[in-house]
Amino acid sequence: MAMADFGTYDLFQWNVIANVPEAVDAYDQHMREVKLAEEVGLKYHFIIEHQGNNIGQCTSPAVYLSALAQQTKTIRFGAMIFQLPFYNPIRLAQDAATLDQLSRGRLEFGAGLGVLEHEFVRWNIPFEQRRAMSEEALNVIEQAWTQETVTHEGKYWKFDEAIPVPKPYQKPRPPIWFGCHSPTSFEYAAKHNYDVSQNLDIDPVIAEKFDYWRRCWQEHGHKTEMPRTFLTRAIHVAETDEQAIEEAAPHIVKAYSYGIERVQNTRIGYRGTEGTPTDQELVRVFQGMTTGIDFWLEHGLAHVGSPETVARRLQEQHAKIGFDVFCGRHRFAEIPTEQVEKSIRLFGEKVVPALS
Repeated sequence: MAMADFGTYDLFQWNVIANVPEAVDAYDQHMREVKLAEEVGLKYHFIIEHQGNNIGQCTSPAVYLSALAQQTKTIRFGAMIFQLPFYNPIRLAQDAATLDQLSRGRLEFGAGLGVLEHEFVRWNIPFEQRRAMSEEALNVIEQAWTQETVTHEGKYWKFDEAIPVPKPYQKPRPPIWFGCHSPTSFEYAAKHNYDVSQNLDIDPVIAEKFDYWRRCWQEHGHKTEMPRTFLTRAIHVAETDEQAIEEAAPHIVKAYSYGIERVQNTRIGYRGTEGTPTDQELVRVFQGMTTGIDFWLEHGLAHVGSPETVARRLQEQHAKIGFDVFCGRHRFAEIPTEQVEKSIRLFGEKVVPALS
């Protein structure tokens, strides 16, 4: 199997905006990092969407990405994921198609359910119905991209001869990624011939899940090439292993938890997932992440070191999992900007060429 394509991934943690005079200052800096990624030859960039959470502070992904489209030329980008239940699907289809037009066909459309109950409670969206809502929304979005009009009468949305404008630049539509954790999500993605993405499980679990998705996809008898798999991990590259560990260790353990107390201390609080076996494993991983950098390194959740070390670990991980697109998260918690930019440059100039 050929090695993957590479890119960057941005969590937009709470401090990104909280620690600058205006949000635009944070947006500008993060766009500079994406332009640097493009400069050193990386192919993809993704952000995450959350609402009212300690990560995902870029809460209007289509607006932000439209600005990014005007500041870049070649890099492909998207939200991984848009939380579908939070949108009117015709509106999201039009926003995404406009973004695809403005970027001349560089949109990668990431779709998913959302996993944190407190976000849904705050918006008065039924958390337990998010799968049905998402599947209905994605069906409408595909219609809006490929049909002149949309008439739809579903459980959650109704449209009578809606006229979605514009159509996407990419024909018949942009690539669709589906964010998957549970077997049900992988089965759904396989049935609909969608690319799939993963971000949190440890390596052996992801390998099992991707293999399950591939088997499901083959059982459906699709006549196209097999869709792609996506993985994101924390990345920090420095001149030596020792320097990289010293720079990353104080910050990486806060990569998902930093600022969570701001949400926990609200009246509604921080409410997680539903308690399924899939969710319980994710909680175990989240807890392990806070114990120190060793947990991250031992389970393939991060690659930290010199260019040679990071390249070797990515090769080993690719042999286990077989991902097609890998996007590194170089910014976590309060790691200094100059270290983030150095890591991106070393990754693009030293690590990726070693993997080709």
